[in-house]
Amino acid sequence: MNRGRLAATLGSWRAALRIARREARRARRRTALVLAMIALPVLGLSFAAASYDMAELTRAEQVDRRLGGADAELRWSELSPIVQDAWGEGSWPVEGDPVFRTRPATTDELRALLPAGTRLTRLRRWVPFEVRIDAKTVAFDARAVDLTDPVSRPLATLREGRRPTRPDEIAVSQAALRRLDVRLDAPVRTVEGTTYRVVGVVEFPDNLGEVVALRPPELPPGPLGPGDESWLVDLPGPLDGALVDRLNARGVLVAARNPLPGREEIGAGPDLPDAEETGNVVLVGGLGLLEVVLLVGPAFAVGVRRRRRDLALVAVAGGDAAHLRRIVLADGVVLGAGGAVVGLLLGTGAALAGRPLVEQYLLQQRLGAYRVFPAALAAIAVVAVLAGVLAALAPAWAAARQDVVAGLAGRREPPRPRRRWLVLGALLTVAGAAVAAFGATRTGPTGVLAGVVLGELGLVFCTPTLIGVLARAGRLLPLAPRLALRDASRNRSSAAPAISAVMAAVAGSVALGVYVASDDARQRAAWQPGLPPGHVLLQRTDGRTTGTLPTVDEVAERVRAVLPGATVAPVAAAGCARPATPEDYCVATAVRPTEQRCPYDPVDPGHAAARTDPRCVRPFRDPSDLYLPALVDDGTGLPALTGAPAGEVAAARRTLQAGGVVVTDPRQLVDGRVRVEVSHGTLAPTADGTLPGYVLRGGLPVDRLVLSPAAASTLGLAAAPLGYLVDTADPPTDRQRDRLAAELSGVAPLAVQVSAAGPPSDQRPLLLLLAGAAGVITLGAAAVATGLAAAEGRRDLSTLAAVGADPRVRRVLSLCQAGVIAGLGSVLGILAGLGSAAIILVSLNRRYAQSWPVEPPYPLVVPGSTLTVLVAVPVVAMVGAALLTRSRLPVERRLD
Repeated sequence: MNRGRLAATLGSWRAALRIARREARRARRRTALVLAMIALPVLGLSFAAASYDMAELTRAEQVDRRLGGADAELRWSELSPIVQDAWGEGSWPVEGDPVFRTRPATTDELRALLPAGTRLTRLRRWVPFEVRIDAKTVAFDARAVDLTDPVSRPLATLREGRRPTRPDEIAVSQAALRRLDVRLDAPVRTVEGTTYRVVGVVEFPDNLGEVVALRPPELPPGPLGPGDESWLVDLPGPLDGALVDRLNARGVLVAARNPLPGREEIGAGPDLPDAEETGNVVLVGGLGLLEVVLLVGPAFAVGVRRRRRDLALVAVAGGDAAHLRRIVLADGVVLGAGGAVVGLLLGTGAALAGRPLVEQYLLQQRLGAYRVFPAALAAIAVVAVLAGVLAALAPAWAAARQDVVAGLAGRREPPRPRRRWLVLGALLTVAGAAVAAFGATRTGPTGVLAGVVLGELGLVFCTPTLIGVLARAGRLLPLAPRLALRDASRNRSSAAPAISAVMAAVAGSVALGVYVASDDARQRAAWQPGLPPGHVLLQRTDGRTTGTLPTVDEVAERVRAVLPGATVAPVAAAGCARPATPEDYCVATAVRPTEQRCPYDPVDPGHAAARTDPRCVRPFRDPSDLYLPALVDDGTGLPALTGAPAGEVAAARRTLQAGGVVVTDPRQLVDGRVRVEVSHGTLAPTADGTLPGYVLRGGLPVDRLVLSPAAASTLGLAAAPLGYLVDTADPPTDRQRDRLAAELSGVAPLAVQVSAAGPPSDQRPLLLLLAGAAGVITLGAAAVATGLAAAEGRRDLSTLAAVGADPRVRRVLSLCQAGVIAGLGSVLGILAGLGSAAIILVSLNRRYAQSWPVEPPYPLVVPGSTLTVLVAVPVVAMVGAALLTRSRLPVERRLD
C-alpha cells in the first residue's frame, strides 16, 4: 500500500468513526442496548481479573504473612545434612536417604546453633482442636503461636479483647467466636476435656474462617512429622551464607525474606500455561464471544436498515463498497469501545469496592495490595471491541451489497437466499460432530469443545435458510403468526442472530445437563455399598493398639437409646499376632488356584482378551463407601456385615465355629476348602494355609474374607478390634446419627459411619442453574429481538390500523414474534444439545467398550427439570411480550 492509499484509508476511517459517533447519539436507545450487552460481560470479566490480581500475592506479601516480624523461619525435621532452595520451600539430602528426627527439637538445641542475641519463638501452624457443639464434634483450624512476642505478633491482628498470655487462654477469629457461640472470657471445653478461656478476637490474614490461636507450650518428647513445627527468629545481624550453611549441615531448613545466595530458585522461570487448559479456556471464551456477537448483531442489522437511505446517499456521492462497510464497522468499533470503557470502569470499581465481600465470603483470606491487572484489562477491552466489530460484520457486508436506487426510494429488498451458506453450515455441523466424537474417544475435553464450537457455527449458518423455509410454510397460519414469520424471514439479518443466540445457549445447557445427568446415573449404577444400606459401622479413631474398647452390651445400650431395635456386634480385623517390627502389619487374602487366576494385571489396562476370559470376570465389585479388610469373627457379625439370608448365615456360623473361614467368591472354594495367604508389611516370610470354607452366595456382592479365631491363630494372626457393626431396621437419619455420636462420645472414640444405598451427590441444583442461565439468555434475546421488530414494523402496524384491524392484533403479533425467536431457538437448541450429548456419550461408551477392567457405560439420561425450564421459558417470553406491548395501533398521517 502506497502512502496516498494509506492516507485515503485513514481519512475514510476517521470519517466513518465520526459518522458512527453521530449515529450513536441519534439512536440513543439502540446505543444503550448495545452498550449494555457488551458492557455486562466486560464488567464480569474485569471484576474477576482485578480480584484475581489482588488475590495473587506477590513474593513480598507471602513472606510478610509467613514470617511476621521475624528475619527467617527455621524448620528442623531432619538430622542429616540437606541442600535447600533459595526460598526455603523444599530440601533434599546431600547424600543417601533423609534421616528424620524422632522427637521435637527444643528451643535450647536450636538456640545453640544461632548467634548470641537471637530472639526466637516456636510456631505450630496446625494443632488438633475439637469441640462438641449441639451434639456434634466440630474441628477448628488451630495454631500454636505466641501472639505477645514481637516476632510473631504481626501474624495476627487483634480485633477485640487481648492476646493470650497463659497456656489455658485462647484467641479466636470472629467466625470461630460465632460458631462457638460464646463471649469473651467464657470457657471452652475440648472433646479431650481441656478447658480454655477465650480472651480475644484475632484475625489471621491467610484464613478468615474458624481459627483458634493457642499459646505454644513446651512439647513433650514424642513422634514428630516433618514440617509440623517451626521457629520464627529475629537475628542480631544479617542472615549470611555461613550461617545458612551451618544450619543446613544440621538438617535445618531456612526461609528468609530474600532469596538465599548460592541456592537454586525452584520454579523461577516463567509459568507456562498448560496447553490443554489454555485450549479449553480459548474455546469457552470463543463460545462466550459468539454468544455476545449473536445477541448484539440484531441491533446493528436494524440500524443498517434504518440508515439505508443515508448509506445510499454515500454511495451516490462516490462512496464504494469499502466505504459503506467501514461506516457500519465503525459502529461496531465505537460501540464496542464504549461498552469496554463502561464495563471496565464498573468492573474494576466493583472489584475495589466489593473487596471486603470477596475476602470474607469467597476466598476467606485477605487480598494483597490494590491492583487491577492492566494486561488482562487491556485484553478484555480488545475482545470487547472485537465483539462489536464481529457483530457489525454481517450487516456491513449487507450494506455494501444493497441496491442504491431501492435505498434512496426507501424500499425493502427481500433477502436473497444464498445456498453456499447452507452448504457451509451443513459441512461445519458434520465436521463438528466428527471432531467431538473423535475428541471424546482420543484427545479429551479440548477436542470435544472444538467440535461443539464448529457444530454451533454450522447451525448458525443454517439458521437463515431454516427461517425462510418456515416462513413459506407459514402461509397456512392465522394472521399474527404469519406476519411474525414473514417479518423474521424479511429481516433475517436481525432475526437469525437472535435465534442463533438462543439456540447456542440452550444447546450448551442441554448438552451439559444430559452429560451431568448421565454421569450421575452411571455413578449410581456403579455404586456398591460396603455394608447393607442403612447399617452402621462404629469405627474406632484412636488406632487398633491404643487401648481396649467397651463391652458390646455397654455400646448396645447407648445405640438402642437412639436406634430402637438395633443389634450390635463387635468387628475385628486380622492383625499380626507377633509383628516383626512396631510398623509391621499383616494382610490376609483368600486366593484361587493358580490355573484359575486371571493372567492379566489390572494395573496394566488395555488387554482386550481379558474382557472375554472367564478367569478375569469378577462376580463382585469393590465397595464404594466403607472398606473392611479380612475380619476375625465367630459368626456374630455376619448378618450386619453381609445381609445374607438367615439360612446361609446359620451355615456360615457353623463353619466358623468349626475353625473354618467364610468367603463370598465361589471360585475361592475348592473341594470345600479355601487357601488363605498372609503377607507382612515388612520382609517377614509369608504364611499360608488351606482351611475349611463356606461360600455366602446371598447378600452384598462384595469380596469378603471372615476368619474364625482358630483359623486366624493357625495363620499367625490375631483379632485387632476395629469397632462395632450395627444392624438397623431403618436407615438412621442425620439427626439420629448426630445423637448416636453424642451418646457414644462418653464411652469410646468411635466414628459413626452409615452405609448409603447410593452416592451422596445431588446434581439437581447444577442442572437447574444451567437451565436458568440458558433461560435468562433466551428471555434477553427474545426481548431484544421483539423490541427491535416492533420498532422496525411500525409502518406495518399503521397499515393494520388503517384497514381496521383489532387493537389486540398488536399484542398477539408481539407474542408471536417472541415465540418465533424464543420457541424456534429453544427447539433448535434442545435438538442440537441432545445430538451433541448423544454423540459424546456414544463415543465414550465405544472407548470404554474396549477397556479392561470393564467400565460401566454411560446411559443417555435426559434431565426432566432442565427440559421443563427450557420449554417454559419461551412461554414466559411470549406472555411477557404480550403483556408489555401496548394494544393501541399507531396511525400515521400522510403529508400532501
